[in-house]
Amino acid sequence: MAYTYTNDKGRTYILHSKTTTLKNGREQVLYFFAKDEREGALDAVPEGYQVAETKNGLPVLKKA
Repeated sequence: MAYTYTNDKGRTYILHSKTTTLKNGREQVLYFFAKDEREGALDAVPEGYQVAETKNGLPVLKKA
């Protein structure tokens, strides 16, 4: 089951990850929240990160 986060406004978001290749050839993992479940949904918050909320109510991952 995918990790979900409900913000202060009552909207639910699902955590996803995507691996992308940068211009220098290095791979980087991107973490993002979406309103619907897509490919790459995660079951838990990655180790070393915590969920925070912006002023607008959008969830983001921050390093702990």
